[in-house]
Amino acid sequence: MDEIQAKKRIDELTEQLNHLSYRYYVENENDVSDYEYDMMSRELIGLENEFPSLKRPDSPSSRVGGKAENTFESVTHEVRMESLLDAFDFGEIEDFDRRVADAVGETGYVVEPKIDGLSVSLEYTDGVFTRGSTRGDGDVGEDITENLKTVKSIPLRLREALPYIEVRGEVYMRRDVFFELVKKQELAGEKPFKNPRNAAAGSLRQKNPSVTAQRKLSIFVFNVQRAEGAEITGHKQSLDLLRRLGFVTVPFYTPCKNITEAEKELERIGSVRGELEYDIDGAVIKVDDLEKRKILGSTAKFPRWAIAYKYPPEEKDTVLTDIEVSVGRTGVLTPTACFAPVFLAGSTVSRATLHNQEQIDRLGLSIGDTITVRKAGDVIPEVAAVKKHNDSSPVFKMPDRCPSCGAEVFRDDGVSALKCRNPECPAQLLRNIIHFCSRDAMDIEGMGDAVCETLITKGMIHDAADIYLLTADAVAALDRHGEKSAANLINAIEKSKSNDLSRLLFALGIDNIGAKAAKLLAVSFGTLDGVMNASEEDMLKIDGFGRVMSQSAVEFFSLPGTRSLVERLKDCGVNMTSLADTSDSRFTGMTFVLTGTLSMYTRDEASGIIERLGGKTSSSVSKKTSIVLAGESAGSKLRKANELGVRVIDEAQFAEMIK
Repeated sequence: MDEIQAKKRIDELTEQLNHLSYRYYVENENDVSDYEYDMMSRELIGLENEFPSLKRPDSPSSRVGGKAENTFESVTHEVRMESLLDAFDFGEIEDFDRRVADAVGETGYVVEPKIDGLSVSLEYTDGVFTRGSTRGDGDVGEDITENLKTVKSIPLRLREALPYIEVRGEVYMRRDVFFELVKKQELAGEKPFKNPRNAAAGSLRQKNPSVTAQRKLSIFVFNVQRAEGAEITGHKQSLDLLRRLGFVTVPFYTPCKNITEAEKELERIGSVRGELEYDIDGAVIKVDDLEKRKILGSTAKFPRWAIAYKYPPEEKDTVLTDIEVSVGRTGVLTPTACFAPVFLAGSTVSRATLHNQEQIDRLGLSIGDTITVRKAGDVIPEVAAVKKHNDSSPVFKMPDRCPSCGAEVFRDDGVSALKCRNPECPAQLLRNIIHFCSRDAMDIEGMGDAVCETLITKGMIHDAADIYLLTADAVAALDRHGEKSAANLINAIEKSKSNDLSRLLFALGIDNIGAKAAKLLAVSFGTLDGVMNASEEDMLKIDGFGRVMSQSAVEFFSLPGTRSLVERLKDCGVNMTSLADTSDSRFTGMTFVLTGTLSMYTRDEASGIIERLGGKTSSSVSKKTSIVLAGESAGSKLRKANELGVRVIDEAQFAEMIK
């Protein structure tokens, strides 16, 4: 490769890897497998070593990790949270051993699994947990103390009150918890997490710690960053200390006299990784002696005393027997590959989601093809490639009619997914009913997922209006329902009839219409009839309403099935009118941002007051922000408001404004 070709390829790889890093570290999205990312990184580093003058200042090879998101307070790490050099075969492991031996002589190692999660720092003063932060870019992370306190395996007080200790751990989500979460997300019509690592990262960076608490996260602590009051000379000794202090450490860490023993342990871990209840993305070999670690030191990016061995993704060939098409809550048609069962990464799999027609076309999938299957992140089955085409079968095409109700399916402009828009489609019923009863919608207490499923299975509910025809006697006859619980459910259903119109609009599950958009529609048109008869142009006059939202609402209410459902809800006595008081619109045209801890109001209460008085709330500060309401411990948003000259008020001033 000449210099011109090398420059072109270096530029391509740099752009690709920087984009993928931003998607993963900032947006919590994983667009490629770890293996593909590692291979691109390795190719880039090889080219940069061959053509050092072509290395770009923004090369991802110069960075330890990803860019920290500016959502939480910044934390500067006193001890850098380094990443590890990767190895993909035992030859590279043995090269690492030779480099260590050249510097410090023969030495012992500790081998441990590399947990696939989000790396965090935990700090304790006099034995009490005082601060927790993300790794960020290795030098600067984010303060997520309150969220970490919700992880039950993190001790809030240590068994021994050392003056100070900082430890490093990996927050992760067990596989069974992950699959349970994905099931709930799919039922609610939400975009599910791709793997447990993304789920853990997304859960830890929630602005509301109560959401984090619901995600059942776990942690393994694997390193002492710095400590006062403890004499530590070796890595195994430090892990033993961590266990004594009350930390959950990596489940097994094996001391090895030499690299030969370390390689045997790598093979053993590789053979059992599919049986573990958590994900690992490799195993780590670390020099045990801490004094030798000091001599070895670190490069600009990695410690010289440790290396991570990455296991290649396990792949199996099988035969594609069918492609099933299912219908989700929002009407999206999803194809699923069905194939002869194969044992892969610890479990038997026979199905894999194909997402849409574009993926099918890209793979050229036909029934009867021999396909290569793997697990993305060792968790989610996926079709990686077609090994051998079945020439007698055409490439599979998605149906033009809904496989559940037979209605015509549509594809919106710029969207690859096909969709059934029939609100009475049986396949969408369970997900629609669950959404209709959820807290942010009609908030019917007692109508959880299991109850909704039972009522539908028993034929007692065929659409949302049927909920209001249920009787206490009929509910009491169900399993696990006595007279009292049945009466409570009927009372909750009755209470929901008086909800504001905005809740009903959100409960109907209109594409692109969230809770805030539903409030705007309710306040702007006053009644459901007003919303149903509004044109796209009418809706576009609403501040904050865009073309896509307007089109979705108008199309939804133009469907005969929608109008039939609305009439039945009216007959059942469900409120169809906005209860918002529009006589006081003092905040019209104003945008508020709330930051810090409020003591006089909850966030929801303050936001509700602002919206009732005609204002809007936003999660980020910009030049368009009218006022920032700052509570205790306000951080980056307050600083940005001051930089931009945005007006800042406290709760007392807010109370005066709303008198």
